[in-house]
Amino acid sequence: MLRRLLLALVLAGPALAQERSITMASTTSTEQSGLFGHILPAFRAATGISVRVVALGTGQALDVGRRGDADVVFVHDRPAEERFVAEGFGGPRRHVMFNDFVVIGPEEDPARVLGLRDTAEALRRIAASRGPFISRGDRSGTHAAELRLWQQAGLDPVSGRGAWYREIGQGMGPALNTAAAQGAYILSDRGTWLAFRNRGGMRIVVEGDTRLFNQYGVMLVNPARHPHVKSADAQRFIDWIVSAPGQEAIAGYRINGEQLFFPNAAQAEPIS
Repeated sequence: MLRRLLLALVLAGPALAQERSITMASTTSTEQSGLFGHILPAFRAATGISVRVVALGTGQALDVGRRGDADVVFVHDRPAEERFVAEGFGGPRRHVMFNDFVVIGPEEDPARVLGLRDTAEALRRIAASRGPFISRGDRSGTHAAELRLWQQAGLDPVSGRGAWYREIGQGMGPALNTAAAQGAYILSDRGTWLAFRNRGGMRIVVEGDTRLFNQYGVMLVNPARHPHVKSADAQRFIDWIVSAPGQEAIAGYRINGEQLFFPNAAQAEPIS
């Protein structure tokens, strides 16, 4: 028995040594929505390359790329992504998919925003009512989008906040848990909300505003800055995710029959 085990280990050695993998810095929304659990096995089956995901807020994920601690970055804050490329840390940037943000709130809706399609007006009502609002406060793409929306509403909840506005420095799932526990309003990407199970008395109260559009992009970390980057295998992931099989895998991910992300790699030129 022992001899057979040792022989198996010896024979497996070359295969283990040749196992290929890359590290991807991405967002909590892609991870916690369950998307990667759906598409990454398909990529591995097609290429033999496994992907280790480091799920952080977009700002932190880009910092991981800047340090060379990832091979590829897959995030959703286009202005920050374009700075990443312009600074020479990676690129070109490719569109991959989109969904949208939604404002979640308690069913009793103390700010009376249910059904509004004007996010700026909804935020003004929330601030005026001092209805509790949970902010991720973590430099994520969602946090950046939230701050832009407050700015468009003519408000600065960070400097002028009261007890009603709370930054928690957490990912989307924990932030939704906090909002549900406190009966608070929160901005969420739709994908994580659809995958979220601890909804309690929470519901979507604002959706459909064009300002809630949420685009995702992918970039190779620059191997000229970080020679250890597995650029060939990382590029294979990028090529796959924007190809027909990768885009079909994204479109095929659904929860209770509802599609969470919409592929659009063909709709924009890469930014380099």
